[in-house]
Amino acid sequence: MFNWNDLNSFLTLSRCSKLKIASKKLKVEPTTIARRISRLESNLKTDLFNKSPKGYLLTEKGNDLVRYAEKIENEIFGINDNFLKSNPNIRGKVRLSLGEGLGVEIISKYLSMFYQKYPEIEIELLADTKSRSLSNRETDILISLSRPQKGRLLSWKLCDYFVKLYGSDKYRKNIKLIKCTKDLIYHDFVSYVDELIEFPELNYLKEINKNLNVVFSSNSLRSQLLAVKNGVGLGLLHSFIAQNECNLIPILPDAINIKREYWMVVHENLSNLQRIKAVTNFLTFILKNEKKNFESNL
Repeated sequence: MFNWNDLNSFLTLSRCSKLKIASKKLKVEPTTIARRISRLESNLKTDLFNKSPKGYLLTEKGNDLVRYAEKIENEIFGINDNFLKSNPNIRGKVRLSLGEGLGVEIISKYLSMFYQKYPEIEIELLADTKSRSLSNRETDILISLSRPQKGRLLSWKLCDYFVKLYGSDKYRKNIKLIKCTKDLIYHDFVSYVDELIEFPELNYLKEINKNLNVVFSSNSLRSQLLAVKNGVGLGLLHSFIAQNECNLIPILPDAINIKREYWMVVHENLSNLQRIKAVTNFLTFILKNEKKNFESNL
């Protein structure tokens, strides 16, 4: 007879490869997880992991067991949610990953409305440029910049948005000298830190010119916005954010108008859970409500 705690420890370790990380996720001692894995391997009479300097790596049999264990995990999630359907207060934790501009500037201002309807759902909002895996349970819901091409994932497009080049009032005299994109090589720029960009869709500057002079870079969109506002340099910013800043001036708006997309992505194992549905439905409502601002091409 298999113990769910053993299988759950196996799944968690398979997704993070490190005993210390798995122990933090499950809130048990690393030795407890190691003991559970040993017991599971003994019951199955096979090795599930190979230990290496990189951590615990799945064997072929371990990969086979993941598929069965995920089905059991999904059924357990389903049992919890089916019982909760009789309770008006859907509860549980939902981790949401998305870009900083969308998360901080848009989603956050709707949170009080969400909690009025779902007071017992805890949202963990991860708003940055880091790519997180749905298959490895690094996140429950991902708002991506493109549709995933592989994996047992469900996805649907939310909306388009635009990125334009902006400068501040402090930069106005220099902006007057910009007549075409070739003139941009004489100006300073604000951008993302190249090696920290995990989404190729964020490499905006390369679509204009690979040889632009970047004087300030940050993985924070908010920091970039403030740098542009304070005249540090020019920057490519989300128009749904920058258009609300009265001291920002669009530069060559007809020539520089980069279109991007927002996609909602969830793992098929989680898609029918009530707490996941509650969050995805609410996010869809937000993006629909903000659609005019996102798709503004002025």
